[in-house]
Amino acid sequence: MQVSFVIPLYNCLSFTRETVASLQATLPRGLAHEIILVDDGSTDGTREWLAELTAPFRVVLNERNLGYAAANNRGAALATGKYLALLNNDLVLTPGWLEPMLGALQQLASRAGLVGNVQRNARTGAIDHAGIFINLKGKPEHAREFPSGFARFFTTVLPADAVTGACLLLERSLWQQLGGFDVGYVNGCEDVDLCFRAGAAGRINAVALRSVIGHHVSTTPGRKVRNEENTYRLTRRWRAELVNRSVRRWSRHYYELSPPETPGAARVFSWPIWLHAIGLRQTPPPEAISAMNAAIDAELARWGKMFGT
Repeated sequence: MQVSFVIPLYNCLSFTRETVASLQATLPRGLAHEIILVDDGSTDGTREWLAELTAPFRVVLNERNLGYAAANNRGAALATGKYLALLNNDLVLTPGWLEPMLGALQQLASRAGLVGNVQRNARTGAIDHAGIFINLKGKPEHAREFPSGFARFFTTVLPADAVTGACLLLERSLWQQLGGFDVGYVNGCEDVDLCFRAGAAGRINAVALRSVIGHHVSTTPGRKVRNEENTYRLTRRWRAELVNRSVRRWSRHYYELSPPETPGAARVFSWPIWLHAIGLRQTPPPEAISAMNAAIDAELARWGKMFGT
């Protein structure tokens, strides 16, 4: 078996059927694969539809809604493929989407972490995901544009801080090594946490830029209900990593940020900040570290009031 596709389901049967149809229509000819569908307590006719399926489908029925992380973990535990592909059930997969992702894993070889792709909003066509970066509040954010200038023509595999779990590919052995998703997250940040664990293990997370699909964004009921709790958990666990992955961005935006002195004052030129911004200095300037820690402190204080901790 080469690829095991795992798709968690929770209602939204029409989207599920569209995703499955587009998956089967776009798989490379002769690809040895299995499709593992994990129903997480659907009540809209999904289970009746699942009962009609035969190979290459495998069906898992959760007795109750366990959430995105646990549903994926259950499906992945049954997988037999060399590669594990996690897919949301609201994707529109297009011809040639899988091959660039497999190519990225092969290009990165032993350094490969999680590989994602470019996702366009299925309704508007706008880019919704070209990787995940850490913003100036120290929080994960989707990149929503291709690399600028000539880079887009020559770059096919773009390293990223993280990639979304909506459509990602990795070696099943790496998934097992990392222990799958942390079920402490509820429908959010599981993917970023897994990417950070892959990075801590010396792997490179990346986006296969020539893999482009459609995505009906956030259709699952309750998808964003726990966003604040999930980000709070991620920040407490990965604070140092969030700072480390945001200081270069802070340096690049140094002159765009409001000066700390009097209104209208210009920021003083700083060689360490400039050299770090353009990648010629690896050591982050103290100003960047201090600023990002302050930004994260502000978010932690806000969450502390929100959750009474």
